[in-house]
Amino acid sequence: MFISNLASTISLDGSSLKIGIVQARFNEDITNALATACIAELKAMGVLEDHISLVHVPGALEVPMALQALAQIEDPEPFSALIALGCIIRGETYHFELVANESGAGVTKVGLDYHVPIANAILTVEDLPQALARQTDKGRDAARVAVEMALLLQSLA
Repeated sequence: MFISNLASTISLDGSSLKIGIVQARFNEDITNALATACIAELKAMGVLEDHISLVHVPGALEVPMALQALAQIEDPEPFSALIALGCIIRGETYHFELVANESGAGVTKVGLDYHVPIANAILTVEDLPQALARQTDKGRDAARVAVEMALLLQSLA
């Protein structure tokens, strides 16, 4: 009951937060749209532009390592939350499952190891139309998740 009440009282005011974003370049048209929507939503929630850091990596498998590097930064202050952006589209081989599973597990591991909330918006879709249908909403959702979880963890500390 306590946690439930606490979570429902959190206002999504990100003005005190520092957010790191890792964007995969593979399927760049989709990931650019994810990043644009994500950053716009962070700003709408009050996150200051100079408190948003965006780094690019080649693909989804490289996202966890960059998240880990950001999670280790503490000077001048650590990131309040991190966001993973990418797009994995099913192909004709098993590679889709490998990339989706390994990138997802890596993102989760970084969050747990470094006790930093990570919003995972690495899309895993069957085809390009599915990716296009999700790119904006999932970018915005990732921003909201990052801010909400950062504020929740701050309130529990």
